[in-house]
Amino acid sequence: MKSICFYFQVHQPFRLRTYRFFDIGKNHHYYDEYFNRMIMRRVAEKCYLPMNKLLLELIEQYGVKFKVSFSFSGLAMEQMEMYAPEVLDSFKKLVQTGNVEILAETYAHSLSALKNTDEFRKQVQDHSNKVEQLFGVRPSSFRNTELIYSDEIGALVADMGYKVMLAEGAKHVLGWKSPNYMYANAINPKLKVLLRNYRLSDDITFRFSQQSWPEWPVTAEKFAGWLNAFPQHEEVVNIFMDYETFGEHQWASTGIFDFMKALPAAVFNNTKFGFATPSELEKKLQPVSAVHVPNPISWADEERDLTAWIGNDLQDETYDKLYEYAGMVRQINDAELLRDWYLLQSSDHFYYMCTKWFSDGDVHKYFNHYPSPYEAYINYMNVLSDFIIRVEQKANNTGLKFDEFVEKGKQLGKEMGKATKARVKQSIARSKPVFDDIKDLSDSKIKKLVKEMDMESLVVAFRDAEEEIIERVIPNLNKSARKKYEDLQKEITRVKKTDISKMRKQIEEKLKELF
Repeated sequence: MKSICFYFQVHQPFRLRTYRFFDIGKNHHYYDEYFNRMIMRRVAEKCYLPMNKLLLELIEQYGVKFKVSFSFSGLAMEQMEMYAPEVLDSFKKLVQTGNVEILAETYAHSLSALKNTDEFRKQVQDHSNKVEQLFGVRPSSFRNTELIYSDEIGALVADMGYKVMLAEGAKHVLGWKSPNYMYANAINPKLKVLLRNYRLSDDITFRFSQQSWPEWPVTAEKFAGWLNAFPQHEEVVNIFMDYETFGEHQWASTGIFDFMKALPAAVFNNTKFGFATPSELEKKLQPVSAVHVPNPISWADEERDLTAWIGNDLQDETYDKLYEYAGMVRQINDAELLRDWYLLQSSDHFYYMCTKWFSDGDVHKYFNHYPSPYEAYINYMNVLSDFIIRVEQKANNTGLKFDEFVEKGKQLGKEMGKATKARVKQSIARSKPVFDDIKDLSDSKIKKLVKEMDMESLVVAFRDAEEEIIERVIPNLNKSARKKYEDLQKEITRVKKTDISKMRKQIEEKLKELF
């Protein structure tokens, strides 16, 4: 029997409060407790509690035939303990059925695998300890933060004793190969690798309620038909997604809960698929080949790379500065500093600084409480400045007087911000939309754009434009709009270059306004 592997990520960061420059040295409380509690309670009511109830009902109905897997970041588990203990209890009930596997990951939902292997190992150990403390099980399968994977990271995970790891089935990595097999790490073949089927996963995560999508609406029977369309010899379909897809990203009114409730019956009655967890698949399946991933990949955005978290000037500055202090923090072994160290490593802080706007802009805005990446950067750097002063004071036992401590913190903040301010402005400027970005927009965004523009402006702007842009826009015009466009093309025979430039600037402003 072929298998479906359902994996859900559960993570909530500790979001920072507005921490101003003049707080440095005076206030060491960094987190917005009200906002964090509010988000956890909201997601608990809309997603965690109803979806956990549904999964428990499906397990009771189908027994060992229906199985899923989860990973919980250490920060999410802490927030459940603090703000939603009934959610933690409902997850415990699921695990106690024996039909739910919990995966290992980094405690802080961090990017440590890319920067510091000792820190990475320590966080994975701390995470497993926390899982064992709360759920009474110790993870045997692994997933890294945001499915970040490379040959080297996989080999490191294998050295830590894990036998199977989850990763993204990125098209630029697989080429003509299918993600629907078990693969092996290219450096250490003992580590098996399950690759996410991004098309089917994203059909649920992003396109489920998109009424402009030709396949809408998605039903359990239709999904089963897609499974049957795969070649018979393909072994496993890995559906990996954020758990918040259910009820939060896709509201209950979209029918997402009804879809999930009906899916097992549709699979059992209409396909040759069953459900399995990563550890079961590790025992059941043999790799068909190694998967070669020399450069790290992730499950984020269209590019499936790391640019959601690192790569622009804002992200790189904070990322590098934070990890400069890894060894010092560990040597000090101060409980308060270690807690802040973990909370500040959460990848979300770097995600908020992302300046990519066109391909996945809506995703980057979700749960983001900052007006702009620049303000996210400034706020984080203020917090980091205070944190670094605390670390250095503990490490050196300087005995600074309070006033000297405050002044040193402010000075550090100035130095850290001054060196990158010019580069930050350049980075923000580069992130502003340009006319050629139209060809990278989704169909739904193109339709939204042309709806906001008058047709005469579009005709002028598209004069002498690249064929690729025209081919992206014209199919997204409705019948009447296309006729009007063609008529205006015939009427407007002479166009000045200055008019073309002016209309394109209008489009760029509209892109910035809309997306």
